[in-house]
Amino acid sequence: MNRQSLIIDCDPGVDDAVGLMLAFGSPELELLAITAVGGNVPVEKTARNARMLRQIAGREDVPVFMGAARPLRREPAGAGEFHGAEGLGDLTPFEPEAPCAEGHAADAIVALVMARPERSVALAVMGPLTNVALALRREPGLAERLGPVAVMGGARAEGGNITASAEFNIWADPEAAAEVLASGCDVVLFGLDATHQVRATEQRIAALEAIGTARADTSAAMMRFSQRIERKIVGWDAPPVHDPCPVAWLLKPGLFELAPCRIAVETESELTRGHTAVEFREAVAGRLPHRWATTADADGVFALIGEACA
Repeated sequence: MNRQSLIIDCDPGVDDAVGLMLAFGSPELELLAITAVGGNVPVEKTARNARMLRQIAGREDVPVFMGAARPLRREPAGAGEFHGAEGLGDLTPFEPEAPCAEGHAADAIVALVMARPERSVALAVMGPLTNVALALRREPGLAERLGPVAVMGGARAEGGNITASAEFNIWADPEAAAEVLASGCDVVLFGLDATHQVRATEQRIAALEAIGTARADTSAAMMRFSQRIERKIVGWDAPPVHDPCPVAWLLKPGLFELAPCRIAVETESELTRGHTAVEFREAVAGRLPHRWATTADADGVFALIGEACA
């Protein structure tokens, strides 16, 4: 089996938790590290949450590195209303047995990628892009060595989920997102246009609950929490499950349709802060260096989650 080497950068986060369980249970992935960033909740909590999930999944072999506590230029902003005060919904927090690995997440990304063959290490990014931007600043040659950088972030046709036009991960640190998109990395964005197609219906949650493993129970509990919160705040019965999408694409690219494009991020206007301007027309944009997910096979994504959790 040719395994994809992968670093996951995340801010767990209920849907980050599902994405991590998908990665933890997929033998096709060589999971090199988890790097935590401040986002949905502060970085001390996201790093703890990543270690909690690692312990639940029985994957203490994967190091967790703590990263940026704040965006490049902005004040930190959280999303506890959608993830719970501790970040993992109703899951009672505990202090995991294994600590964080020593060193900053950005340095870990640089070291792991630069030590491997060119284009062999992929990044799946489930939170603000601060750690990735810092890593690129520390090692300019990183962009040429990285494999695909699969990012959950952005919005176009669906509109935003934090403002009228912006998705939270990009809005939280728009400068970092702009730097990564301009770096020359092979960036694939899984924005709300695609992730809103991947919804935790009652049938899909029940199927996970029926598996009966710790990974499945944890993933289902995250979706149950989101189901309750989305009903209250947005009025949806089936919440979108955003963050597993980049991992699912790395495992099975055919689950998504991608379109070549050029993506720019608004960093100046407070009204449209974090808006992703996605241009598909080569005559307008010139070169189209990025890819944007337009459709997602939700049944296929949930089948992967179920297999990994079993």
